[in-house]
Amino acid sequence: MENNNKKRIAVIGGGPAGMLAAAYASKNGGAVTLFEKNEKLGKKLYITGKGRCNITNASDVQNIMANTLKNPKFLYSALNNFDSSNTVALIESLGVPTKVERGGRVFPLSDKSSDILKAFTSLLKESQVNVKLNSCVEKIEKRNDAFSIRVNGKTEFFDAVVLATGGASYPLTGSTGDGYAFARELGHTVTDIKPALIPFETNEEWPKTLTGLSLKNVTLNVYRSNKKVFSELGEMLFTHFGVSGPLVLSASSYVADCTDDIKLFIDLKPGLTSEELDRRLVRDLTKNNRRIFANSLNELLPMSLIPVIVELSGIPPTLCASDVSKKMRHELCSLLKALPLTVKSTRPIGEAIITRGGIKVSEINASTMESKKVEGLYFAGELIDVDALTGGYNLQIACSTGVLAGQSINQEVF
Repeated sequence: MENNNKKRIAVIGGGPAGMLAAAYASKNGGAVTLFEKNEKLGKKLYITGKGRCNITNASDVQNIMANTLKNPKFLYSALNNFDSSNTVALIESLGVPTKVERGGRVFPLSDKSSDILKAFTSLLKESQVNVKLNSCVEKIEKRNDAFSIRVNGKTEFFDAVVLATGGASYPLTGSTGDGYAFARELGHTVTDIKPALIPFETNEEWPKTLTGLSLKNVTLNVYRSNKKVFSELGEMLFTHFGVSGPLVLSASSYVADCTDDIKLFIDLKPGLTSEELDRRLVRDLTKNNRRIFANSLNELLPMSLIPVIVELSGIPPTLCASDVSKKMRHELCSLLKALPLTVKSTRPIGEAIITRGGIKVSEINASTMESKKVEGLYFAGELIDVDALTGGYNLQIACSTGVLAGQSINQEVF
């Protein structure tokens, strides 16, 4: 290092947690080197929010913790130290205006994730962080008071290390679980790694016939062993393997630990009670009394969904609408209020937006993000065993833990 009076700090991983940890450690007086194994920083950040980057959620610490399903209390210090308003202020100070959308989701005004990435990159440059791309960390060891890190076959020495390598989701972006192996080798416990915010594969084949159909303003009810574990109004999507979309991704986080005996029920008309829906059916069937049943639901349902509903209802499609009995109508009403699906499995973890599991939080000092087992070792981001619902919460966790780790290192070493 050029300045021998500065503490040498290595940050492993160039996602949002790693970039902010590096920037804040450097601003506080450390000589920081950021190692990223990809050819560029923030590859996963670049694709988040369908390329728009839902960077945070415009809500208070309590709401962010309420939307964190795993170990929310662990995040209290990190979130209070650097909350969503701090994230927005930082991004805007770097020249990227933001906007707030449904559910408090914060996006760059341009709808371009590349603008967030450029802002973080400029912060690293301003903070004089030494960024090394295409740098594959192969081994980390603690020797006396220093860490030896082998990178691309060469060994370098540092006084402190931040592991911010991400989880095991989207491996093509570099999140291949390396950090878990490093942590284990350094004596840490890694809890079971499972996918979260992940689509479902279904036993039923009919969703495949609806691939690409998006349902808006429906309610998804999820049951595990006949006990309701999730219910929310929103949007979902049929795919070639089953179901996806915001509702499904959120629901998956509630059943990530075990997908056995999971049943889904879609309320296609949540704005109507069963009685109101029945009256609507009476009106539509009467209006179309000379048509066959299969052609009488055009005003009630999306066209592509009608053949599926007709088949599942058991009502003969060629039956005259005027001949649909009261019993048939009530059964159709029940189907529309609770369209059933059975979960076969989640999609592979490589398709998960985030990872459930990680470094055991009881082994990390929540006030500093430093390891309780290895002095000078810090953790940040998805590598830690915390995960939240969709809506910008997970990226805020990455930002908060990254900033706290970066700030804490220098408080400790100086």
